[in-house]
Amino acid sequence: MTAPRTVLLTGAAGGLGTLMRELLPSYGYRLRLFDRLPIEGEPDAIVADLADREALRKAVHGVDAVIHLAGISLESTFEKILQANIEGTYNLYEAAREEGVRRIVFASSNHAVGFTPRPRDGSAAIPVNTPRRPDTFYGLSKGFGEDLASLYWDLHGMETVSVRIGSCFPRPTSVRMLSIWMSPGDCARLLHAALTAENVGHTVVYGSSANTRLWWDLSSARALGYEPQDDSEEYAAELIAAQGELDPENPEHAHLGGAFCTDPPAWPY
Repeated sequence: MTAPRTVLLTGAAGGLGTLMRELLPSYGYRLRLFDRLPIEGEPDAIVADLADREALRKAVHGVDAVIHLAGISLESTFEKILQANIEGTYNLYEAAREEGVRRIVFASSNHAVGFTPRPRDGSAAIPVNTPRRPDTFYGLSKGFGEDLASLYWDLHGMETVSVRIGSCFPRPTSVRMLSIWMSPGDCARLLHAALTAENVGHTVVYGSSANTRLWWDLSSARALGYEPQDDSEEYAAELIAAQGELDPENPEHAHLGGAFCTDPPAWPY
């Protein structure tokens, strides 16, 4: 697939959106920015909510593809998750369908399978087709988004790569994150591969760097042309010295979703 030139980036004011605003233009993309909050230094950004169908229709008009990062990224009430992550994602897909957009990259999450037991030493990596076991309403909404993407591929021929993102920060901040960390550079590489790979239909991939302690299988991401270049291991000694190794008897450490399975961090708004 020829690299799309104009890409709508929803959630552009968020942490991940801010990182991608800096990195994706180097791949030749012209980004159209969308967020419910104003973005400093970006006067042309579209400031609107995912509930605003008219604004979404204008946002997707004429773009070649969409990277959908917008929504609630922590746990919240079901009502708030329903509006932002479930209805909001549906509104985006409908706007894209109406405007003839053929490729979406959907920010799913490892929390769609968060209650999956984490691999122990010597055990097999978690496959991308492992049964979904959401750990929160947030994780549940990401499973919905994956199914919505599958439906729109089968019904309307709209292609989606659903990326089950681990944790994308400049550096990992916990021992758990050593296994699911994705560097910003690798995130940009994965999104570029998801935008340009041929014949993806609806493809689900895990999103992380090539970490020595990796918990899941990156083969479906690599099949898109993704070649991760970073590894969290350079941060391991420092984090383990400060926090200790993961304890298999600790419920927070027993599952892929970590603290989301026991005491999930709450969305502040």
